[in-house]
Order: sequence, then structure tokens, then C-alpha cells
Amino acid sequence: MTHFKLVRMGLALGIFLSTSAFTNDEQDGLDLDSFKTYQREYKSTSIGACSTSDIKTYEDYRLITSPTSAQYQYIQNHMTVDPKTGMLYNEDGFLGAALGYSFGEIGTEYYFILDTGIILPIVKVDAKSAAHATNGCSATDNSSVIEFVIDPDIAATYFKSSNGLVSNGNFNNFDAFKGKIVDVQKVSDEKLEAGVVYDTVVEDTLRKTDTMLLEDPR
Repeated sequence: MTHFKLVRMGLALGIFLSTSAFTNDEQDGLDLDSFKTYQREYKSTSIGACSTSDIKTYEDYRLITSPTSAQYQYIQNHMTVDPKTGMLYNEDGFLGAALGYSFGEIGTEYYFILDTGIILPIVKVDAKSAAHATNGCSATDNSSVIEFVIDPDIAATYFKSSNGLVSNGNFNNFDAFKGKIVDVQKVSDEKLEAGVVYDTVVEDTLRKTDTMLLEDPR
């Protein structure tokens, strides 16, 4: 096995999620505009936003070459290179990114909630060095929290650029990823009930109502 991930667009149909991140034609790859209206598919718990940064940088996945590392193993076993955009995604449709040590182990999934209303499904596939995430989140200058792990050769033909870098070096320049971080939610393995809109305020209200009914013998 080489360190270049084979594109697996024709695998299980389960990859093509109800979130509509994928087009009907599997050869067309990811429809990134669909992330503007992305809906959560799994239950999640807020861990708060360690930074409100809107900077979203990138790194080349092909530079992760140590076969014994958790990063390499996860990318080889779980990630697909999108042939249209160069983004990497796993079986759940979560985009690969390097995150700081406060985000736990490789393979942990998160929903990043942006102030634009966009929800980005992110899976940690690489660990930022302490030099680039001194507080386990981002650098001390409040720079990038999300560092997408991509194939820059493919991405360079998809994302606009005027300085030679993919998306001018910041994926916040791309509308589907635009926004400051307002919350981060750690994703569980349990799926949300289909057709149910989950709102924490509503759920809290319902719990209080249920308690009152139990306390009222009538």
C-alpha cells in the first residue's frame, strides 16, 4: 500500500448521506454548497468554542507518511479523496482536518457551528503540533483552529486563488465554509431520529413539562 489514498467513490451507498453533501452522480463528488444547509445526523454534546477564529487553513495529506502513526492509519482506512474538490471525507461524510490536542484522539468527530448558521462536520485526522496550537486549540494569535487535510493538487483546480494558495490560503474565503466558530459539538455514535428537529431549548422545556405532570396527581 502506498501513502496515496485511492478514491473510493463507488463504495457503500451509505456514504451518500441524507445531508446531501454528495451529488446523485457519484463521479461528480462532493457538493460543497450543500454544507450551507447541512443538517446534523448524529447526536452531539456541546464542548464550547475554544476560539472564535474564522481562519481555516490546510495541509497536504500526502505529507502524513509514517505507516505506524494513528493519522496515517486513519486516513488509509477511513478517508476518501474527493476527485472534484480534493477534500477528504470519511464514511460518515465528515471532512478531514488537523485539530489541536484539546480535541482528543484521531478519528473523533465534531460539528463546528459557525455564526453564519453553517454547520461543518469535521473529523480529526491529524494532530496540530503544540507550536501551532499552544493551548490545544489554536495558536496564541487566535489563528486557524480548523486546518483541512486535503489533496492540494486537486483542490487548486477547484478553489479560486489569486496568490497561488488553495482558496488564497484560507477556506473562509469559500462561501460554504465561511463564518466564525460559535460552538463545537462532540459527535456520538447514536443517530438522531429521522424527521425530528432537535432543539435544546425545546427539549429542556419538554423535560420541565413532563416533571410538572408527574408531580401533579391530576
